[in-house]
Amino acid sequence: MPRTGATPVAGAIREAVGVLSAGGVASPRADAELLAAHVLGVPRSRLALARPLTAPQHERLRALVAARAERIPLQHLTGLAPFRHLELAVGPGVFVPRPETELLVDWGLAAVAGLDAPVVVDLCAGSGAIALAVAQECPHATVYAVEREPAALEWLRRNAAGTTASIVDGDATSSETLYTLDGTVDLVLSNPPYVPSGAPVDLEVSVHDPGTAVFAGPDGLDVIRVLVPRVAALLRSGGWFGCEHDEGQALDVPTLLRKDGRYGEIADHADLGGRPRFATARRLAH
Repeated sequence: MPRTGATPVAGAIREAVGVLSAGGVASPRADAELLAAHVLGVPRSRLALARPLTAPQHERLRALVAARAERIPLQHLTGLAPFRHLELAVGPGVFVPRPETELLVDWGLAAVAGLDAPVVVDLCAGSGAIALAVAQECPHATVYAVEREPAALEWLRRNAAGTTASIVDGDATSSETLYTLDGTVDLVLSNPPYVPSGAPVDLEVSVHDPGTAVFAGPDGLDVIRVLVPRVAALLRSGGWFGCEHDEGQALDVPTLLRKDGRYGEIADHADLGGRPRFATARRLAH
């Protein structure tokens, strides 16, 4: 029997699912369980074995659920965003990393797997998800994370503390940023802003993700269009470029790479849901 004033976890989660469903949250059950686990300080997988919530814990959960029903991102409420083997600190002012981007990291790690000391650059780094995952999983790499937005930089520096990644305060599209590395980089990865201005997005994105990390002009290609030549300058002959994009840009981004004239082996890749997700290319000989 639960302690006096305590609420069984299953009952609290059922209540939370109802509130989140009414608020239009896309994954009410998962979010309810993750918030309950956060309040209880246990992994989600251990909820079935958790003690009932005390009255203060239940009130805290209800407050978090109410905030989530208002479409505040789950990661802002817990303060953490899981990404591969990392738990990244996130909050207002920085884009919340998505699981789909993990596939771009998979591809990038495979691209440099045979190199003894690869040089890797993450452009438009945001929270540092890509750069820090590469630094963790490829410890012999030299990794640079480039970000220009002050709020995002604060989160990036916080996440990168104690790691081997180098943080660069700069514009990813500028020829001045990392110019000393031109012609020497083995791999450039980027999850830039790519959503067309005015495109419908979830409330979590439109209200809470910084617009500069999401939208990129009428066709969503304003940033990628400038990244393509900048990355070509950074890469050594045979170096690789991987760039995430909107699912409606599966033809546009490879076309930009082909038109530049300095890339070969151009391909587009789908995410686990079968949606076009990122384009890749290899730098031709200088």
